[in-house]
Amino acid sequence: MTQVICRKGVPARAAMLLATLVGSVLPLSAQAAELEVSDARVRVLPGDTPAAGYFQLDNNGARAVVLVGADSQAFGRVELHRSMSHEGMASMQAVDQIEVAAGGSIEFAPQGYHLMLMQPAGDIAVGDPVEITLRFEQRESLSVEFEAVPPTYL
Repeated sequence: MTQVICRKGVPARAAMLLATLVGSVLPLSAQAAELEVSDARVRVLPGDTPAAGYFQLDNNGARAVVLVGADSQAFGRVELHRSMSHEGMASMQAVDQIEVAAGGSIEFAPQGYHLMLMQPAGDIAVGDPVEITLRFEQRESLSVEFEAVPPTYL
């Protein structure tokens, strides 16, 4: 598994480039290098209320990638979700997978795709790092450090 540490506004590619320059401490694969995660944040709510994970996922590769799930030790369950509105009625549903076309990107944001983070394992404070592993079909998983942000953060 490749580990990429991202803070708000710092692309995963910069973290991978830095690791490569200092002697490649982490094993980086060409497949993982094709993916770029930026603006990774978890909007935390008080108590046992589910949190939401948002980020930008860019596929700089020549083939489509399919995100099939995510895991985190900070939460008992992580699901891919999509919020939408139809005829003035808002709804949210779990999705099995999300395809990102070659050279394409997708934004996980309020009112759209997001990670639904349920059953928090402990308290998460604003500013805390939250490690989430993104799982892909037929490619290596990607571990990303998200930043905990307040509920008012969009």
